Amino acid sequence: MPLKVAALYQFAALPEFRALREPLRALAAGVDLKGSVLLAPEGINGTVAGSAASIDAFVAELQHGSLFARRLDNLELKFSEAARMPFGRLKVRLKKKIVTLGDTRVDPNRQVGTYVAAADWNALITCPDTLVLDTRNAFEVAMGTFEGAVDPRIASFGQFKQFAADHLDPARHRKIAMFCTGGIRCEKASAYLLAQGFAEVYHLKGGILRYLEEMPERDSRWRGECFVFDERVALGHGLRERTGESAADE
Repeated sequence: MPLKVAALYQFAALPEFRALREPLRALAAGVDLKGSVLLAPEGINGTVAGSAASIDAFVAELQHGSLFARRLDNLELKFSEAARMPFGRLKVRLKKKIVTLGDTRVDPNRQVGTYVAAADWNALITCPDTLVLDTRNAFEVAMGTFEGAVDPRIASFGQFKQFAADHLDPARHRKIAMFCTGGIRCEKASAYLLAQGFAEVYHLKGGILRYLEEMPERDSRWRGECFVFDERVALGHGLRERTGESAADE
């Protein structure tokens, strides 16, 4: 039986995030999950793998149990499969941010751009007045991206601010559509651009993973594979693992 993989995140105020670490670790270990989860004052972010029953029990507790007092009612979730365990162990880490941009004033819990569902994404990015922006690192973009998307050529997400300062202008770029792997980086980037005075900022809800899961391949504007931060390396349409042949071609 293949293993079930859950990629999850939510920006949510967690002032007691330090106290949540050990109960969360015990919860995940209790259902034999492996993977990585980050906790910070601004929310939760992680990817874990295990049996389908274990993943379902873990997610249900996050959303409806007492640990987070049901504050994770808008948890962004993507499910995929793995032929073998893609993680070596379980890690629950404390961070200042669940995704680091380098600007402490940016708070996605207060303001973010407009979410765009996978079904509506193609229409948005084919509009001639839309600047389509990939917010991922250069090595990720090299493996796959959307047709016509701008590659900021950054080595880490923390460099996005400098890219925006050097190449984006609120007066010229009136409509910006951003995307990333699971939605978290572009959600924070959208908050940053709105704070800089950009008028229309959109981001792909659930990220590339949601798009590859829901969009039929015949209608897709995605080209290549999507890098993921586990031993599967990359996923294609339908969130299928890359084949051994494609992995050997790298």
